[in-house]
Amino acid sequence: MSDNRLRVVLVQQGVWDMPLESMPLASGYLKAVVLADERLRAAVDVRISNFRGRVTHGEMATGLFADGVPDVLAFSVLGWNQRAFGVLAATFKQLNPDGLVVFGGTHVSGQAERVFRLFPDVDVIVNGEGELTFAELLHARIAAGPTDLTGVLGISWRRGAEVVTNDDRPRVEDLDTIPSPFLTGAIDLVDEHGRFRYDVALIETNRGCPYKCSFCYWGGAVGQRVRAFSRARLRAELELFARLGVHTVVVCDANFGMLPIDLELVQDLIEIKRVHGFPKAFEGSWAKNKSQVFYEIVRMMRDAGLRSSFTLALQTLNPDALDLMRRRNMKVNAWSDLVDWLNEQGLDCYAELIWGAPGETVESFLAGYDELARRVSRIAVYPIMLLPNTDYSENKELHGIVALRGDHDDFEYVLAHRTMSFQDNILMQRFLFWARVVAENAVLRHVWNPLRELAGWEQSWVLNSLADWTETTSCPHALPLREAAHRGHGGGAPAYAEAIGYLFTTEEGKQALRTWWAEAVVPRLPVYLRPFLTSVFRYDLETQPVCDGGSLPVVVVEGVEHHVRTNVRFDHDVPKALASLRAGQCPDLLGKAVHFDIYYRTEALNAVKSTNHEEIVHFMGEARPAAAPPLPAVVALPAVVPAIA
Repeated sequence: MSDNRLRVVLVQQGVWDMPLESMPLASGYLKAVVLADERLRAAVDVRISNFRGRVTHGEMATGLFADGVPDVLAFSVLGWNQRAFGVLAATFKQLNPDGLVVFGGTHVSGQAERVFRLFPDVDVIVNGEGELTFAELLHARIAAGPTDLTGVLGISWRRGAEVVTNDDRPRVEDLDTIPSPFLTGAIDLVDEHGRFRYDVALIETNRGCPYKCSFCYWGGAVGQRVRAFSRARLRAELELFARLGVHTVVVCDANFGMLPIDLELVQDLIEIKRVHGFPKAFEGSWAKNKSQVFYEIVRMMRDAGLRSSFTLALQTLNPDALDLMRRRNMKVNAWSDLVDWLNEQGLDCYAELIWGAPGETVESFLAGYDELARRVSRIAVYPIMLLPNTDYSENKELHGIVALRGDHDDFEYVLAHRTMSFQDNILMQRFLFWARVVAENAVLRHVWNPLRELAGWEQSWVLNSLADWTETTSCPHALPLREAAHRGHGGGAPAYAEAIGYLFTTEEGKQALRTWWAEAVVPRLPVYLRPFLTSVFRYDLETQPVCDGGSLPVVVVEGVEHHVRTNVRFDHDVPKALASLRAGQCPDLLGKAVHFDIYYRTEALNAVKSTNHEEIVHFMGEARPAAAPPLPAVVALPAVVPAIA
């Protein structure tokens, strides 16, 4: 670094400990603004420090300060990293007492009194959109030194012992005035080998959300008119990703598929895929209300082979809870026809639910869960948390909410309220653990529908069966799951990740599932269903992502590397039988031996470690009829499965 330039470090940290980084989009915007400003570019040396989740404070301190202590340290703060960043701010001030610490992000925006009280070494909090504010803050720092920030809009800051909150900054109307972090080179996109370095590519097409849900503070833009980046800019960004071979683009909008410009973006994306072969998948938070624009987008993506998981962000099916959430006007409860239509198109659809919202009960939640499970492949279930600046957070007394701050994060976890007792919540935390680990993350995904349609078992019953068995079995392979489940009852994300990793990456984890199936499921099934349902269960295990390909050969399919397991024998044509069930027809329960080659996209470990169920499904094995005559050896059922009468 040059000694006469202001040294600025922008800090981000993802939530998960993954082999690949999460893209530092927020910091990228800030750096791009600095690079685009001629005066700042000459006066400021700016870099991004992007950390994976669960690194230690010492590791982050080394990364930030080993090559010299900056003048400005700016953190992108979220609930999972606020405490760590507060610790780093204190260390920074010991090394550079005149340095400036800036906190920005939705978790601290509008929270100056509390944040300054908790972290006395933080100097400035950015309220709202940060790009123009940050540039103005650096200009003020260069001109007036560390003390006078009176003229900077959109910040709260310390003036001696006083907390000063300046006037709000108007939202950016023309988003293209914010330079692209990709096209400007602000974000390093490739590693030392020239490969795209992140798990997925993140992109914003617009900002704002017209809704005001009681639990949400989406970028501070709730109840706001939606503003969009230009089509030309977005196309240029997508073309750059495609040239780098990016498999999955994730759009960071609150309601993608709501506006006609969203259709234009997908048209461009499909044309780019046709030319370059990438991207292969496009994920995001889809519009709550599905308009004709959404349906046209889905048709186009299906025809182009552009994969996605289409979201039903229902959060609850309970009318009382919906009222208190302020979601009745979204018309999201007209969801069943949409699911039927997506199924007809052969497309994956998953739903989101929140457990513990005011107005919800154990009975209403499980009834809604099972109703959804009859129609969708996955349900993502999250415990209600109180986020800053939301209606739930600001009206806890109104709802009778009792909450507890997390041990290692700054989220408030709801423990009880007027329709949910503390005991109810303890009971449901166990269910949430298994629903999230096994069903949401698709450890099992095909067996739910046959168990329900043929055996009459609701999905919640099966998950509770697994929970009961894990707590009482003497099977040694279940012990890591039991321990993770006990830790996960407090909402701890690491416990979920530990269990998901154990089930996906270890033979012991798979053996635990086989033993549960043999001991707790098979004996309760009618004899005539056991062979077929066991074949479906085994198909679930055989098509799980391959995290360590070992000696499996690698082939390239449409430009993407896959492990392939050849000539895998099943006693039933499971894919055909599952298709029959989805069509409302009775499958062939007698079956006959079939052989498949199963293709698994390589490098699945990153998706598994991130516990991102939307990404995990892109790594599931795809079975195709065996390309060669089957080998003489028979692939037998696991020894723990009892003989079928």
